Amino acid sequence: MGSKTTAKKGDKEINTKPAILVLADGSAYEGYSFGAEADAFGEVVFNTSMVGYQEMLTDPSYSGQILVPTYPLIGNYGINEQDFESNKIQVRGFVVREECYQPNHYLSTKTLHQYLAEHEIPGISGVDTRAITRKLRSGGVMMGMITTDKTPQQALEQLLKQPDYGEVDFVKQVTTSAPYEWEAQSLEKALTSLPRVTVIDCGLKYSILRIMRRMGCRVTAVPATMSARAILDLNPDGIILSPGPGNPTVLDYLVKTVKELIGQKPIMGICLGGQLISLALGAKTSKLKFGHRGGNHPVRDLATGKIHITAQNHGYVTDPDTLPEGWEVTHVNLNDGTSEGMRHKELPVFSIQYHSEASPGPWDRISHFEDFVKIVRKSKE
Repeated sequence: MGSKTTAKKGDKEINTKPAILVLADGSAYEGYSFGAEADAFGEVVFNTSMVGYQEMLTDPSYSGQILVPTYPLIGNYGINEQDFESNKIQVRGFVVREECYQPNHYLSTKTLHQYLAEHEIPGISGVDTRAITRKLRSGGVMMGMITTDKTPQQALEQLLKQPDYGEVDFVKQVTTSAPYEWEAQSLEKALTSLPRVTVIDCGLKYSILRIMRRMGCRVTAVPATMSARAILDLNPDGIILSPGPGNPTVLDYLVKTVKELIGQKPIMGICLGGQLISLALGAKTSKLKFGHRGGNHPVRDLATGKIHITAQNHGYVTDPDTLPEGWEVTHVNLNDGTSEGMRHKELPVFSIQYHSEASPGPWDRISHFEDFVKIVRKSKE
């Protein structure tokens, strides 16, 4: 690849060093490096949201993946201190059509380039993201590599030596190392009266904790490796299984924990959390061809017939035909007919496949959190 060069755009120095994205099928896309000048491997996926790149970058469900937003202009409102969904960038690499060098927003504190560079995450701009999206939709998601110093053939040789995305436990890479309470100092004297909700951190987004705290709960996040006994020893009134990255079938330890928790406390599963409930029941999950990632996915509520537009970020889904007796599907994706939620007919346990916390995306179904809090309060009483 070429050497590092810069050019001027306004009063900004921009990097014009060539970079390439190489996919596992041998296709290559040439562009320009931004962020860190480093190599990155990951499963290449696309997201159809028009805004929310900061939330996408910090969403732990993207661990192990190279992200391609379909919206062409990225970085135009910069990076602010309010929209982080975790404590670091979670994607392995970032692929955009056009990087904005001069963001304009009153909350912006740095550019997208600066943010990626600080976290040593490479980006590539100037590529045809529409062509990449079409490739992934027709051929399915696949592994890829971003590089600035290798030929396409050299990159492909290294790429083919990498482990497949579905074989890696990414949850252990993103979960918290120790339990912590969200906004504990602000609870003061209300600590004893608030319902206690424990969130098992499989790769949670801060928005889940913010929403539960705003709804009047005392919220504690715990590691995904914590045993069911240790979780119950915290005396929670309800348990949330958070979203997270990767293949649920490689998470035997979590499936075991969920199996022991079902029936003990009210449980809400979100995305990966819902898939873990399915596996704990003996049901099966499968991988989608190119996944659901974006803020515009229509879902039908089977109880009311209403259609909601949802935020989604997942590559795996529960097979509804394998659910045991006593469980039923509650929501269905209108694009491909896959299951988007389920519940137990008697126990206070339910799950959704989409993200009711949005961030980014519509807030059509934030009511799921309200429903869960009602269930928790009733159980507590």
